Amino acid sequence: MMLHSVAQPWMWAVFIAFVFAMLAIDVFALGGSRAHKVSIKEAAVWSVIWISLALGFDAGLWVYLKQTIGAEIASAKAMEFLTGYVIEKSLSVDNVFVFLLIFGHFSVPIQYQRKVLLYGVVGAIFMRIVMILAGSWVVTQFAWVMYLFGVFLLITGARMLRSSDHEANVDNNPVLKLAKKLLPFTNEFHAEKFSIIRDGKRFFTPLLLVLILIEVSDVIFAVDSIPAIFAVTTDPFIVFTSNIFAIMGLRALYFLLADMADRFHLLKFGLAFVLMFVGIKMLIVDWMHVPTDISLIIIGVLLGTSIVASLISTRKS
Repeated sequence: MMLHSVAQPWMWAVFIAFVFAMLAIDVFALGGSRAHKVSIKEAAVWSVIWISLALGFDAGLWVYLKQTIGAEIASAKAMEFLTGYVIEKSLSVDNVFVFLLIFGHFSVPIQYQRKVLLYGVVGAIFMRIVMILAGSWVVTQFAWVMYLFGVFLLITGARMLRSSDHEANVDNNPVLKLAKKLLPFTNEFHAEKFSIIRDGKRFFTPLLLVLILIEVSDVIFAVDSIPAIFAVTTDPFIVFTSNIFAIMGLRALYFLLADMADRFHLLKFGLAFVLMFVGIKMLIVDWMHVPTDISLIIIGVLLGTSIVASLISTRKS
């Protein structure tokens, strides 16, 4: 069975070119490749830009599909993108908490964090292309895989509820231990360099360890989030574009929430319930179809409730 998508090859090419153009703007025009402390104002502006671009893309997709395929399919695909984007954007908040844990553990200076996240985004884009295309192929070949995704999301959501107050121990990470065994590392940072030459031998700085853990965390994040989008759509183009827009806005979201993450301590409960809802939706699809717009409303209510509850419970502190 072939992968079915509303996108033409040129749409994939244009979107990927757009992504790398935005990365180029970040690197060359906004100091993304050098030590740079991101202010809350800058993070807020870029958050608005990325959300606006995502909504603009969705509107453009609807207009194009309406003219080429028809209003009904255009509206369905536009709603699928929006719901997928909201799911990805909300689940990416959990990644922000993980980034805070990693950066805090290694005491990474704030001005070096942006470069690490920039490299992390580039790596994540390539990994997402492979994972999404592979996932889409598996779903189209083996329909029963959707039930496995549903069970997996239910278990993941339940585990997130149980571990919401538990902080992971970074030192026990097996990837970290393996990297330290295979590569020679310095004990201190050397500006934003990932490696240095000392006495004719190359040593790697702790910043590379941070980057490795960031990339690993994104793979884990993708394992949760990509199956969640398959509950909304199996169109690889919709899955990919909604994923990438969420990833591209992740760095801005991180710097926006970094100084006030404690105020959203109940958000993990909302994210856990979102995963569980999506898992249930995938498991009951043969008996009950939950429309995409209803799913979007339910997800919005779950997230909104957890955000409001977090802000109320921490307003005095």
